[in-house]
Amino acid sequence: MKAALVRSPADVEVVEMPVPEPGPGDVLVAMKAVGLCGSDVSPWYVATKAPAVLGHETAGVVAALGDGVGGLVPGDRVFVHHHAPCGSCRWCARGESVQCRSWKPSRLFPGGLAEFVRVDALAVARDTLKLPDGMSLDAGAFVEPVACALKAVDRAEVRAGDTALVVGLGSNGILLGLLARLAGAARVVGSDPDPARRRFALLFGFDAVVDPSRDDAAEACRDDGAEGADAVFVVPTAEEAVLAGVAAAAPAGRVVLFSPVAPGKRWALEPHLPYFRDLTLRFSYSSGPAETRRSLDLLSAGAIPVERLVTHRLPLARAAEAFALAVRGGEALKVLVEM
Repeated sequence: MKAALVRSPADVEVVEMPVPEPGPGDVLVAMKAVGLCGSDVSPWYVATKAPAVLGHETAGVVAALGDGVGGLVPGDRVFVHHHAPCGSCRWCARGESVQCRSWKPSRLFPGGLAEFVRVDALAVARDTLKLPDGMSLDAGAFVEPVACALKAVDRAEVRAGDTALVVGLGSNGILLGLLARLAGAARVVGSDPDPARRRFALLFGFDAVVDPSRDDAAEACRDDGAEGADAVFVVPTAEEAVLAGVAAAAPAGRVVLFSPVAPGKRWALEPHLPYFRDLTLRFSYSSGPAETRRSLDLLSAGAIPVERLVTHRLPLARAAEAFALAVRGGEALKVLVEM
């Protein structure tokens, strides 16, 4: 079979690999649509895994079953999660499934960007979901990113009437804004230096966008009588983006940091203002079975127009080009690799 081997975001090669054999409880899935995530093109993050077959925003078709698998048959269209929790430990009981000790050891083999992927038994049992009739495989590839955004919106405790600010308007930022609106936000503001990304946000219904190189996001959030953003989502990890997000938060606001942060990175956050404004600063890492099921329900209902986010669809043979587009950003809002 063919797979995209990633040595760095700028060094991607389509190689031949053996088709994995499903063991007991495993499932072999023929991948059909895989979205490229920001982490897939983050140099420091890729370096922790490379060389590797990446890809975790997945949808495909069941090709073969290991012994003992029930509830699935070859031909089923599925979303498969790249990690899965045990469902019974103290972290799972508290709803913090991504902290489960079984989480990271479970994985897709060799990775989503391959013609066939072995899904290990834990992920089959805990977080492999059939796609409803009528849902496209492209939409199925959004189950994971929408689930991650749902978790972040939960952690921001978005309430009816809130003003929400999204710093960073790639596809994840737009998903955060759309889901904040569904959660009750009355006004959604976006901030991004890229004019194409600001234009996309307006097309998806953001109320206002700002260019942080010349505009003050805090001022934009104070329009219509608000005292700032009640919920702030920061997608970039650059210090200036984080500090701008904190500065724009209203009294008692909630700031959620969405993306993986490189080891050793430091932010010079002055605590005086967050303290006296009673701000809550939280991180939101990945998502678990509770969020993926909610995500699937939303996508099945057509509540999030995810297919409109896709600006580029490329075959696996052009994986290097797909990565180059995702790195470039701008007009390439969401890149899907299709097989």
